[in-house]
Amino acid sequence: MIDIQFEKNIEEWSEGQKKKLLIAASLSEKAELYIWDEPLNFIDVISRIQIENMIIEESITMLFVEHDKYFGNNIATKIIDIL
Repeated sequence: MIDIQFEKNIEEWSEGQKKKLLIAASLSEKAELYIWDEPLNFIDVISRIQIENMIIEESITMLFVEHDKYFGNNIATKIIDIL
C-alpha cells in the first residue's frame, strides 16, 4: 500500500500527507531558525507526537503560529499572545 502512495501525484495526496511532506522538506534544509505557520493542520496524532519529540530532541529553534495550545505549551520556551 505504501508503494502505491509513492506512485500517485502529490495533487492526489491527502492534506495530511501534503503537510508531512512540507514539514520534511523544511527540516531537510539546515537552518538556524524555522518559521512554521500552523504546522499541525491536517496532521494525525502519531505524526504529531513524532514531530513534537523531534523538535524537543533536536533543540530546533523555531517561530511558529499554532492554535493548538497543547503543542505550544509542550515545545515552546516563550509564548506570545497577539490579540
